Amino acid sequence: MPHKGLENVTVSEVLMTKGEENIGSWLWCRVDDSVINAMKSMADNNIGSLVVLKPEGQYIAGIVTERDCLKKIVAPGRSPLHTQVGQIMTDENNLITVTSDTNILQAMRIMTENHIRHVPVIDGKIVGMISIVDVVRAVMEQQSGELKRLNDYIKGEYY
Repeated sequence: MPHKGLENVTVSEVLMTKGEENIGSWLWCRVDDSVINAMKSMADNNIGSLVVLKPEGQYIAGIVTERDCLKKIVAPGRSPLHTQVGQIMTDENNLITVTSDTNILQAMRIMTENHIRHVPVIDGKIVGMISIVDVVRAVMEQQSGELKRLNDYIKGEYY
């Protein structure tokens, strides 16, 4: 990611740094899938959330996270085998999202203030998912570049 200053870095640019093979791809499940299958998918792919799609496909119904599984399945002793994802997910009416042109600092603030680690990126339809790890990586990369530029300046190695 070229140096632009964090105030000019967008969610779209962060999605692109995740790798071309991941652009426009995210893991998902359906509202009527069992929670156990959703949990297996998250575990198998080492991720903390899944986009939940409506039965007709492209449209998002919500998001299910590890935290949803812990609070709504494990803690109360419910069966993940006999519970559908739609029963525990954060539904579309309560879903916190960003757009691809959202500033990364704004996305970080949204995630921090709402105590969430995963945010769907919606531009009319879902285009991706960012996590707090993606945001932290972008911040670290920008800060690392800025430190290098400052060190070069101090050493007189600037243009």
